[in-house]
Parts: sequence; structure tokens; C-alpha cells
Amino acid sequence: MNSEIGPTRPEAQKTEVKIQSGSSEAVYGLGLIGAWVYYIGRATTNRERVQGFFKGIVWPAFMVHDLLEFLDKDKE
Repeated sequence: MNSEIGPTRPEAQKTEVKIQSGSSEAVYGLGLIGAWVYYIGRATTNRERVQGFFKGIVWPAFMVHDLLEFLDKDKE
């Protein structure tokens, strides 16, 4: 029986990283659909529908902007 402890190889000590995506993608997806329904539903021309499509993609930016404006008004 050989009980020598040999040096470990760096290849054997690889760390596996798992990225879990979950509810945040679902929330964004539902928000995307809701924004499209809101913006495209209010559109009266084709140009407004195209703008509504792109606004739906960046809806979190609008939400954060409005939230920051609201919080800034409370300080005054």
C-alpha cells in the first residue's frame, strides 16, 4: 500500500461556475409585453406603433427616470 501524498495538479482543481437566471427574466418579459400593450395600444399612426415597440424594449429606463424624478420632488 502506497500512502504517499503527491502534489495536486491544477487541472484537477477547476472550479465550476453556474449562472442561474430565473425570476428577473420573467419579470422583464412580462413588463416588456405590458409596455408593448400600453404603448402600441395608445398609438394612432404607424410611426407611433414603431416608437411604441422601441419604448417597450427600454421601459425600465423610463421607470427608473420617473422614479428618480418623483424622489427628487419629495426633497424640495
